Amino acid sequence: MRDSLTSRLLIFASSIFLPSLLFLAAYFHLPGWNTPGAIPPENRMVVHRGASLGSIISSLFQKGAIREERPLLITAGIFPELRNIKPGRYTVPPGLSNYALLSYLHNHPQDEERILIPEGLGQEKIAAIIGSRLDTDSLSFITSATDRNLLLELGIAADSFEGYFFPGTYNFPWASTPEEVIRFLVGKLRAFLADSLEVTGGEKKFEERALLTLASIVEAETPLDEEKPLIAGVYLNRLKKNMKLQADPTVQYALGKKRGRLLYRDLTVDSPYNTYKYKGLPPGPICNPGASSIMAVLKPADTDYLYFVATGTGGHYFAKTAAGHAKNVKKYRATRR
Repeated sequence: MRDSLTSRLLIFASSIFLPSLLFLAAYFHLPGWNTPGAIPPENRMVVHRGASLGSIISSLFQKGAIREERPLLITAGIFPELRNIKPGRYTVPPGLSNYALLSYLHNHPQDEERILIPEGLGQEKIAAIIGSRLDTDSLSFITSATDRNLLLELGIAADSFEGYFFPGTYNFPWASTPEEVIRFLVGKLRAFLADSLEVTGGEKKFEERALLTLASIVEAETPLDEEKPLIAGVYLNRLKKNMKLQADPTVQYALGKKRGRLLYRDLTVDSPYNTYKYKGLPPGPICNPGASSIMAVLKPADTDYLYFVATGTGGHYFAKTAAGHAKNVKKYRATRR
């Protein structure tokens, strides 16, 4: 009888005092419970999207950031509001109690990457940049960039987002998904278009996709911002006269070739992107144009030029007639020689 009473008293006492003891052990620096105390001054750890709390604590243990896993798990059980750890890269400070460590991981701001997306890149190269800097890979980005449901959601009637990734330098949360990056870049593009169209009245002249398609050709033709309105003017004049655009970059896009000199046989490729073979604009953008190329199409130069050819030194010669263009081609060839 006496032993039974003693057992009950022990159970009762433990039910009252053990939670308090666990709380104190987790919060204060009590021996055996303050396990993170020996971590190095700069202990880097990575938390990927979808990582469970158990796997995060296991990673801390494997790195030597904590001496034991169980005390931290118990602390998380006492403070369930701290269990949500954001994906990111962390430098864990030394000397934290279990509670302080969980609180640090829970409240730490999103880790960001500052990323430059240059003008004129295709979506494959943009995917490579995103895949190398964020917690994703280029294949996942390309998969999202051709996701019909996402295209439909964003109101784009195309097979991909080519042309809709607005170049610039942006801060992205390191754990951003490809879909989040795509929505952000398309949003930046449309915000720029809305502002630009309001100023120029360009909405009366172009549908969004046609505008981006022509801007992408201008982007691919020249890196010189001062030339872009002239080149846009040439192509617009050719469209008005129902002439073929004869834009080399569209043929290169059709062939999947890097920029460079085309051969005559290349111009015969049967593709809707071959503007030597088919009149009008190609089906869609051939790269992702920047602000200056888009503005060049919205505010082209007022010119009678119908032709241009490279100077061989970085710019272009422009001509109003085929005869004038032929002379410029001779000058270009002489420069090359």
